[in-house]
Amino acid sequence: MTSTINTIIFDFGDIFINLDKKATMDGFKRLGLKEWNSELDQLNFQFEKGNITKDEFLIGFQKQMPNASIEEILESWNAILADFPLYRLEFLQMLSKKYRLFLLSNTDSIHIETFEQRVGASFYGDFYQCFEKVYFSYEMGMRKPDAEIYQTLLNKHELQAKRTLFVDDKKENTDAAAALGIHVWNLQVGKEDVIDLFQKTIL
Repeated sequence: MTSTINTIIFDFGDIFINLDKKATMDGFKRLGLKEWNSELDQLNFQFEKGNITKDEFLIGFQKQMPNASIEEILESWNAILADFPLYRLEFLQMLSKKYRLFLLSNTDSIHIETFEQRVGASFYGDFYQCFEKVYFSYEMGMRKPDAEIYQTLLNKHELQAKRTLFVDDKKENTDAAAALGIHVWNLQVGKEDVIDLFQKTIL
């Protein structure tokens, strides 16, 4: 029996590119941050929604680490971005021949700029080309797990929730998509890999 899924929406961080969240926190601690707090959370959310500029974001962080330079804060912020294994890109390229693919990431302009600089135009071009459309939260003005972000994709591309699979490592994000009738795979980072897709889902 052939699967009814014809569309897959993927998260980016820890699905394709590996993230080292500890590296960023360690960096901030070295710069004098005692602990991550709700103010930094808010700055992060606002920056991910594109509601504040890069400068406003960095100055907001600097207020919490007054002895750190903007360059040092940037370096720590970008320390989260680890490697992007080639085998995942190759898997994605294979999938793109059979399914409609979309990328939907909560991210900010700094991380995307840094990712593109590090991997180079040839690599990120090959990556983006696998998708019908690439969606970054900071360009959309909305972020996961808000229902409107999923609804936007469904409506804009005339996708049927029951024929769509959403892959994300954060349970709150997959729960929100599931509530709209979208099939989900909440990938367990470190235990599962996106290339396990066919073993782990209804595809």
